[in-house]
Formats: sequence, C-alpha cells, structure tokens
Amino acid sequence: MSSGSSSRPARRDDSRRPSAKPGRSGASNKAGRTDGRTGGRSDGRSGGRPSGRPDSRGARGRPARPQTEAERRSLEVKARRLPREPQDPDLERRRIEERTTEQWIDEGSVRRAASGATRRAATSNDDVEPRRRAPKPLDPEVSAELVEALGSQRGSRLSDRLAQASEALDRERFQEARRIATAIAKEAPGVSAAHEIVGLSSYRLGLYKQAIASLQSAQDLHDNPALLPVIGDCQRAQGRWAAVEEVWGQIKGSSPSHEIMAEGRIVAAGALADQGRLPEAIALMEPATKRPKAVREFHVRQWYVLGDLYDRVGDPIAARRWFGAVADYDADYADTSARLRGLGR
Repeated sequence: MSSGSSSRPARRDDSRRPSAKPGRSGASNKAGRTDGRTGGRSDGRSGGRPSGRPDSRGARGRPARPQTEAERRSLEVKARRLPREPQDPDLERRRIEERTTEQWIDEGSVRRAASGATRRAATSNDDVEPRRRAPKPLDPEVSAELVEALGSQRGSRLSDRLAQASEALDRERFQEARRIATAIAKEAPGVSAAHEIVGLSSYRLGLYKQAIASLQSAQDLHDNPALLPVIGDCQRAQGRWAAVEEVWGQIKGSSPSHEIMAEGRIVAAGALADQGRLPEAIALMEPATKRPKAVREFHVRQWYVLGDLYDRVGDPIAARRWFGAVADYDADYADTSARLRGLGR
C-alpha cells in the first residue's frame, strides 16, 4: 500500500515433488534374471527350500529360485501399499483449469504509485522492486535557487528530493515531509521553499514553536502572505494573544487575497473567543455575513465559525442560520449536522 510493493514469493507446490524411483533387482542365477515380481518366498537363507510355486513366467513349469532377504523385504513393502488409482490422462489439465489466481488489491495511501508499478511490471520481466512514481516537478524558480546554491549536479538532486517532500506534505505524510525538507534546509539555508515545507509539516504535527521558526525563516527569505495565517494560528495555539494581534495587523496591511484575509480573520476571531471575548469575535467576523455571488470553501469556513460563536453566546436562532448555510453547501461539513440537531433543527 503501502506503497511501493514487494515481489510475491513463489508458492510451493507439493504435487510437483518427484515420486520415488523404482528399484532394480540385480539378482541372477544360471536359469536367468528375475523380474522382482515372483510370488514365491524363501526362509531367507541361501540354501533354503523353494516354495515350489511356479515362476511367474511359467516357463516349462520351472520352480522359482530362492529369494534373497532384500527381495523378500521389498515384496512385503509392496504388499502393504495401497493399490494405485488408475491414472487419468485429463487429471493434470483439470487441475490447471481449476486453479485459482490470487487477486491483489492495493489499499494503501500510495494508490497511484502502486498502479504505476503495475504498469511497469506489465512491460518488464525483471524481478525487481518497483520504485515510487516520480513526484510533480518543483517550481523552476526554486530549482534554480538550489542549483545556484549547490551547483548543477547537487542542486538537481536536491530539487528532486524537495519535490518528494512537497508531495509528501500534500499526501499528509507530515513526518516524511519534515524529515526530507529539514535536511535540505540545513544544506541550502537560503532556499525559502525548504523552510516553508518544514514549517507547514511541523504545524500539522502540532510542533508550533518549530513551525513558527521555520515559517518566519521562509518569510524573511521570500515574502508570502499565505503563511501569515498559519503563523498566527501557531501563536494562538501557544496563547500568545499579542503576537496574534500583530500577525493580524500584518495580514490586513499586506492587501492579500480574499481567501488569505478570511483565514486571518478566523484566526484572530478564534483568539478573541479563546479569551472569552465572544462579542468582539462576532464583531470581527461581521464582514463574513455578506453573501457572496459565488460560494467558495473559505466562505463556508467563516459561516461555520459564526454558527459556533452564536451558539456559544446563547443565540440559537443565529446559530441555526449559519450552520444551515453551511449545510446547504455541504451537509457533511465537519459536525454541522450534529450541531443543527442539537439546536433543534
């Protein structure tokens, strides 16, 4: 699953084991070789009397020669064996037709990588472990920064590694993303993208202090307003209310996109609510009460926050209104359905 996949071990087939080779009797006398199938018995001594039974060939009624001890034991073993079933010439064909093939289903988080490995296996008979699907190429500007900092060969190598870290972050493999990007940030400290991936993966892992340090390093190298709400939320998680206010001021002063502004507003209002300043938090969210021409996800996130704030101040009518707006967009959004049931809708 999980991912690359390993070659399947060959299955042992007991039906293919060789059967015992038939023995050969080398005993002979002046009368000729025996065929090992005589019905006579001797007393096991070289001079013992023969049984007087006729030879299996019945030639001229000649009595059977005395048997050796080895022949006698061989005949006793054969007598104890069960008779063989008649050989069915179509038996092997039916076994092949009835044989089932196991179906392997990839259920891991690397489904696309596994499908890529399947395609490679279909075109190659080499018994090798398939490698992961190549990640999306890195931003050419970032690749150029790495090449400039480390040279062509090493820079190209780390470009591929940073692309793997970025894809791991997108797939929510935060530990992997953080590990790869941290090594690159140490080797190329002037590349902001490496610090950004370290900061974002640390944030998702709940390592807020480390996240702030890495995201601030990324900001110092390359200004990116989209990182400010994340920094503000890390400060909020640590209860640093003045720092949250400062970041909110930076967001408003950067003239960001509507989405970044909405994220910053949610963080700032959440910090006020954490301090018990619910009316101020509702007032801060007031711009989100205007219905947009086209609903996007950041609008829905703001409506959810409004519903939660009104529920906490004891205004169920307003709370139902905003949770209802969320449900109209996506009935399965977070715990909206449960919140509405709790409010009597």
